[in-house]
Amino acid sequence: MMRTRATLLVAAVAALALSACGTTEDPAASPAPADTAASGPVTVTDSRGKAVTLKAPATKVVALEWAEAETLVSLGVMPVGVADTKAYATWVGAAKLDPSVTDVGTRAEPSVDAIVALQPELVVMEAERGATLVDQLEKYVPVLVTKGSDAKDNLGRMRSDVTMIAQATGRTAEGEKLLADFDAALADAKKKIADAGAAGKQFAVADGWKDGSNVTIRMFGQGAFVSQIGIQLGLKNAWTGEVDEMWGLGQTDVEGLTVLKGQDLTFLYNASDGDDVFKTGLAGNAIWKSLSFVQQNKLHRMPDGIWTFGGPLSGKQYIDEFVKVYAA
Repeated sequence: MMRTRATLLVAAVAALALSACGTTEDPAASPAPADTAASGPVTVTDSRGKAVTLKAPATKVVALEWAEAETLVSLGVMPVGVADTKAYATWVGAAKLDPSVTDVGTRAEPSVDAIVALQPELVVMEAERGATLVDQLEKYVPVLVTKGSDAKDNLGRMRSDVTMIAQATGRTAEGEKLLADFDAALADAKKKIADAGAAGKQFAVADGWKDGSNVTIRMFGQGAFVSQIGIQLGLKNAWTGEVDEMWGLGQTDVEGLTVLKGQDLTFLYNASDGDDVFKTGLAGNAIWKSLSFVQQNKLHRMPDGIWTFGGPLSGKQYIDEFVKVYAA
């Protein structure tokens, strides 16, 4: 089961044991050729505050996180390498990779040798991967470090990351359009939800996995990327439990879900890997069956392949799902 996010968050927040129709455009399967980008030197200041200077906008790029890979494809730059391409295909449907894209190892432990062998002009990675990896890579290739997540303002953070990548690849106009389309989708969906009389209704977003007979549930708090989308649409995130400061994620069990009350609450969840623990792992659980949203059948499984930690195109897919639930 694909749980890299969960593994990294365990180390970051041990107390929580933290550990994944409408306005959506067609997946960016056929981006414009990257060689149409502007030429000439370019300097971009990344999340470290470091000025990253390139001789020309990068066209050969390796992405070590999926949101960054999605963003590159969305901008019309097919990366030459991506970490864990097979799992990317399972979890990220908004921006598909070409079969030619090389797998450069796992997201947690990418292969420096595999990356360097591709002779990229730029590597894009998230800050959480750590300075050691950055130091290793910068011996061979410029590295652009995005923030990746910020529970204080994840939508603003996403905009900054997209803008940064667009500048480094000479795709500023494409980046502006990508964000403008996302904003337009938000505004349109917010109106639809308000017109349907659903503004202020509650939601909860989760995923989960089974370890033996135990089901672990990961909740998306107020600052999580998908939660901030729902809040921007005029809805209310019902989960107020403790979460980490970077991703806005917290962990609970089925008993912990009893705090989710209210007749208007819909429970949305992701099970892209096919392991639907809410349907199978909790089917006979008395506490689960007693929850109001279960009794009222207000469970909404997201379509497979909507990346919970993605960019604007994944975000638009989530917007569509909120509209489907609250304004259909």
